[in-house]
Amino acid sequence: MAHVPASPDSASPADARPVDAHERLELLDVLRGFALFGILVSNVQMWFSGRVFLTREQFEAFIANASLLDTVTRYTFEALVSGRFMTLFAFLFGLGFAVQLGRAEARGGDIVPLYARRLAVLLVMGVLHLFLLWYGDILSSYALMGFGLLLLRRRSDTTLLVVAAVLCLVWPMLMNLLWRLPQMLADSPEAREALMTAAREKSDAASARMLTAITSGSWWEVTKTSAAYYRNDFFLMMLAGLLTCLGRFALGLWAGRRRLFHDVPAHRGFFRKLLGWGLVAAVIGTVPGLVVSILFHQKVVTPESLPVWFPLVLSPLRSLGQLALAAVYLAGITLLFQRAAWQRVLGLLAPAGRMALTNYLSQTVISLLIFYAYGLGQAIKRGPFACVVICVGVFSVQVLWSHLWLARFRFGPVEWLWRSLTYGKAQPMRRAASDTPAPLAA
Repeated sequence: MAHVPASPDSASPADARPVDAHERLELLDVLRGFALFGILVSNVQMWFSGRVFLTREQFEAFIANASLLDTVTRYTFEALVSGRFMTLFAFLFGLGFAVQLGRAEARGGDIVPLYARRLAVLLVMGVLHLFLLWYGDILSSYALMGFGLLLLRRRSDTTLLVVAAVLCLVWPMLMNLLWRLPQMLADSPEAREALMTAAREKSDAASARMLTAITSGSWWEVTKTSAAYYRNDFFLMMLAGLLTCLGRFALGLWAGRRRLFHDVPAHRGFFRKLLGWGLVAAVIGTVPGLVVSILFHQKVVTPESLPVWFPLVLSPLRSLGQLALAAVYLAGITLLFQRAAWQRVLGLLAPAGRMALTNYLSQTVISLLIFYAYGLGQAIKRGPFACVVICVGVFSVQVLWSHLWLARFRFGPVEWLWRSLTYGKAQPMRRAASDTPAPLAA
């Protein structure tokens, strides 16, 4: 998550320690803030809104009654948001590790003991978040795969790129193959359709239980149902995504080693090429899946009517589209940030990025209170466009709150807890009188 400043007295100069304010790369905080907004939109559209738990028939009825604005918003989300911001956020996690690693090595320290404690604390936070609030937690996944970064830290740049390519592009296709292997090995089309029907009925039953819980259940009922859903249905999806997450981390580690963000003007040509080629790859990876989605929604084709191998072809394209568009966002913001006017505008996101852990967890709490039955109960009552409006409102408040908080304190409240537990003692929280708080547009 975000690396926020702490007292330089927290550790000896030779040890890894929290990042001081003067050491921060504001661009990375801006990118984290941008990614955080996209993650909020993605989680609300896919999960908190409850639409993911609609059966095919229910979803078809929703599409048939959707307004033009909601239809455009839904397709825009599929093309520009879904999976893209999670990719960017994971990349930034690996990049942050590279920055920490470089600073520890410059001081002659060893990052492993401190970073392992950091990850252990993050894992505990993630597990609590997962089972007490929301099954879609990413903190536990980041913590587990963070140990993979420790194993990769001494590997060559070439190895990192190979690992990233295999885990980001090849691994999702292999997992898709394993899931669909029984259907591919079916003796007849009838047997294949029976397997697909059985899988769909099982999925619909699990979704119906979750939808009932979030639209009418208490916090305890939702918690129990979510735990069962995670264990029986969602866990395999998360497990498949773990190695993909590590691949994105590896890309961030590679970029951090190359110090691409420490001296952007010197690497301006790289970012321009990344922007251009990323756009080409994003179109190649996104358009086929979007066309298929439109054909599904218009009932031109059904999943049963497609060849069993078709999803295996679509899977690497989808992964390419997510990775490429995340690269476009990364390169575009990085290049814009080199211009003074844009730097002032984009800099508004930096405090939210510095408090990424606090803001991520508060997004869960706020979303639950808006959409679930023990809150305002808006699940499946708000369309895609209304969900985007809600996200804009929530994130705007988070940005303002982050500015106000960091004007008085060194780091966010959950970041303070994370670092205090990591170092085994309470870190100084309030800014000293000599500290210069970040201006509103910094």
